[in-house]
Amino acid sequence: MRQPAFLNENDKVRLVAPSFGVTIEPYLTRHEASVKRLKKEGFRLEEGNCVRLEEGVAASASPKKRAKEIMDAFSSDASLLLSVGGGETMCEILPFLDFEKIKSLPAKWFMGFSDNTNLCFPLVVLSDTMSIYGPCAPHFFEKKFRTAEKDALAMLRGKKHFEGYPKYSISKSNPKHPLWGYRLTKEKIITPDGYKKPMEGILLGGCLDCLINLCGTAYDKVKEFNAKHPEGVIWFLEACDLSPLGIRRALFQLKEAGWFENANGFLIGRPLCRDAEVLGVNRFNAVLDMLKPLGKPILMDIDLGHVGPSMPIKVGAHAKVTYANKNIIFDYQE
Repeated sequence: MRQPAFLNENDKVRLVAPSFGVTIEPYLTRHEASVKRLKKEGFRLEEGNCVRLEEGVAASASPKKRAKEIMDAFSSDASLLLSVGGGETMCEILPFLDFEKIKSLPAKWFMGFSDNTNLCFPLVVLSDTMSIYGPCAPHFFEKKFRTAEKDALAMLRGKKHFEGYPKYSISKSNPKHPLWGYRLTKEKIITPDGYKKPMEGILLGGCLDCLINLCGTAYDKVKEFNAKHPEGVIWFLEACDLSPLGIRRALFQLKEAGWFENANGFLIGRPLCRDAEVLGVNRFNAVLDMLKPLGKPILMDIDLGHVGPSMPIKVGAHAKVTYANKNIIFDYQE
């Protein structure tokens, strides 16, 4: 697995919009503040051609135009491709991306969240290149980085040890006050099932909404990936629009497609439907009914997902994941 070089001062960051562009509040104001903040960190920033657009179908631009922006960025002298947002239709750029060419180019980091699973995941299984499932550009707006944003920069600079956060938030942002910081008010409780010792293996996963859309397509290749990695996979999974029943169906689909045949364990994030229950199905039994028969350890409600803060995760990296003192700990291996 190719690991891109870690970032240094004065490295170039290319901002890209493979899904939504930055055109509405609070993201627009946060994006401007984030650009200034990242420059203070010593990075040189440049924007791709799609960043300020909203001319596509639920996207910044047409699939071809967005894909070209990505391919140009991989061919550039940037050290990091940083997505400016999630969205809905990033999957449509995949037919216009050349993953073999990306594999032949010097490895670069790509970082993004949610819909950006559509690149974080294929980069690993198709181009043998690590990515980071982490915050998008507008998340770096605060004057003093906290939690996920602080950890994401530390990860890009080479840090290997990360611990979860004591609290989380279910509050929503206020478009009238876009630079208000996040209020972390809820005590985190991780629910372990079958956990006895640290999990170890290759980290793979992302947003379930996107992964089930990739399953069975040319961008799947998970069976081939499993065959190449007998050390096993730690799956990290979270959900955005899926209901508890949707999560149950999604896990059934991926399990029956053979994705979990090489699993060493599962890390399940906080879904957006966190407190919902439909016909007796909630976020816990939706997962346990599908995954517990596999006999692998499961950690639920970890600091991952659309109920933040969400820890950055280095996709494709070998890691040891420990549950200790009611917290989750990632130790990335060489």
